Amino acid sequence: MKTLKGKTVWITGASSGIGEALAKICANEGAKLVLTARREDELKRVAALTGLANEDILILPADLYQLTEVQLLADQVIARFGNIDVLFNNAGISSRALAMDSPIAIDRKVMDLDYFSVVALTKAVLPQMVKQRSGHIVVTSSVVGKIGTPLRSAYSAAKHALHGFFESIRQEIIEFGIHITMVCPGYIKTDVSVNAITPTGEKFNKMSRNQQKGIDPLVMATKMVKAVYSNKDELIYGGKEVIGIYLGRFAPGLLNLYLHRMHKKNSFAD
Repeated sequence: MKTLKGKTVWITGASSGIGEALAKICANEGAKLVLTARREDELKRVAALTGLANEDILILPADLYQLTEVQLLADQVIARFGNIDVLFNNAGISSRALAMDSPIAIDRKVMDLDYFSVVALTKAVLPQMVKQRSGHIVVTSSVVGKIGTPLRSAYSAAKHALHGFFESIRQEIIEFGIHITMVCPGYIKTDVSVNAITPTGEKFNKMSRNQQKGIDPLVMATKMVKAVYSNKDELIYGGKEVIGIYLGRFAPGLLNLYLHRMHKKNSFAD
């Protein structure tokens, strides 16, 4: 895919952060947009920022925890625009909890949104993409989808699971002209830490130091759109934290020692 002009692009988690940035950039590239998140008022705000005409944008608020309704969402997109060219699976929630202190309900909550909703939405759009014999699915994973870090066990597990699923189906759908890009951001300046879930089920409600110093979401979103244009299988982008991925591959003992020391210093607490 060399251009998004005239293409139908569906973005989940579109009300803020990377999703909002993707909406702005894809609109500038000439795409027709479908914006999904829970907060309809924020989706309307983002839609206004894109400058797109009403006929070129669909505000589709949804609670993606409701997996049985995902197919209905896909049907609405197809009914409106006739096709789905790019799906940015960007919705998700992080966690801040020691594994031993976190009830299994928290793990399930993170897994339902970060893994199962992504799988459900992908399965909902694939028949249309197969029919078109074209399409691109972009999945927002994380550096912790490659390596596990303290206080992120539920989040890391969900992101790891995404890699297993999408690396498997990539081989099944490539013959239909459908591409998959796994995106592994480092620290991005978003509210991901603010909205992270704690052992009580409440929000963390704190912008972490690393998030504050993170990369601008517009920069990350630009990289993601370029990855679509180049049919890139995987995009790893961030600051020095991405070095951990390569340490985990070539020097796992050294990485584990470093992470343990940083945990003792409480470096992952926020």
